[in-house]
Amino acid sequence: MDKYTRHEKVWHILYSLIRRPLTGLVNMDFQVCRTEGPCIVIPNHVTAIDPLLVAMSFPDKPLYFVASEHLFRKGLISAALNWLVEPIPRKKASSGVDTVMAVLRHLRSGRSVCLFAEGEATWSGRSGKIFPATGKMVRRSGATLITYRLEGAYLTDPRWSRFLHRGRIYGHAVGIYPPEKLKAMSGEEIDALIERDIGEDAWQRQKAERRRFKSRRRAENIETALFMCPKCKGIGALKSKGSRLTCSCGLSLEYTEEGSFEPPRPFENIAQWDDWQHEQLKAGDFPHEGELLFSDDGMKLVEIEEGHRQRELGRGKLRQLRDRLSCAGHDFELTEISDMAMVQTGVLLFSYGGKYYEIRTKKARCLRKYLAVWKNSRQGK
Repeated sequence: MDKYTRHEKVWHILYSLIRRPLTGLVNMDFQVCRTEGPCIVIPNHVTAIDPLLVAMSFPDKPLYFVASEHLFRKGLISAALNWLVEPIPRKKASSGVDTVMAVLRHLRSGRSVCLFAEGEATWSGRSGKIFPATGKMVRRSGATLITYRLEGAYLTDPRWSRFLHRGRIYGHAVGIYPPEKLKAMSGEEIDALIERDIGEDAWQRQKAERRRFKSRRRAENIETALFMCPKCKGIGALKSKGSRLTCSCGLSLEYTEEGSFEPPRPFENIAQWDDWQHEQLKAGDFPHEGELLFSDDGMKLVEIEEGHRQRELGRGKLRQLRDRLSCAGHDFELTEISDMAMVQTGVLLFSYGGKYYEIRTKKARCLRKYLAVWKNSRQGK
């Protein structure tokens, strides 16, 4: 039995075993999608379990998912995943050329692939921009394109939360585009088509549907997404417990079952708050001391070597200065960091001087602000 036959058999067994428990756990309805030949499925990216949620719509077709490289550094778990479903590794904060070639090889050999073209799950509940070369790759592959949308997933399982919020998820194919149609389009036109189809705004949907997403601990860990207090503009002072979010300055808000803040001032939802905090960070309009913008303790710095090997470089405080990132005695000039990204809530990845690094924390810390400062430093380049 070759590995592809094994993958098909494994998928049929897994599907029958996990469909009912998974869809029951997250209260999910889905539309089954059946197509002939290889296809590339591009969904919106919302939760850590998106691959499982999307796969529910494809009972007859095993999908090869593009997955973050960190999944290949978990020993026996990684070996088991590779044997069972062989995900395609993608190094975040790197060029991704090897990943593109692997995707094309799978499609041209008759296999189907699922790619989350936004690159990371949404923090705010709104879909982000896709990688600009996605359309060119899709057109070049000669495969059928299936755009797919998950609705209600953000408020069920926000990226920042450690707990499910019981509501409803619906997953369905939005468009099915044969290769003949794609060949008549430019890469930019395909990009625009994908962004239109997978675009999802949790807050606009809530205005129309007004669903409740229940959890007694629904606000907990929200400070990994929100780094600036709207009352005092302090960074790193927000704390969550149960359904409430507070700051040492006296701010106190409830995160409701509908995903809004009560009272709804100054922000009704996370997306509005997120837009504001990024504007303030970019303008430098927040309390800080000289060159030091902010810092967090309890960090571990690791270098990722070839073959997914890891080498710990040190532990200590992560400091964001105007021109550099400093962690555990190592400094990284912002201008020399070629790419940066995040995995889950507590892992910051970046490429520097031809090497690949990872900063990790197990504490409820917002690493997004470091990514935002780096992105601001890159504007205009």
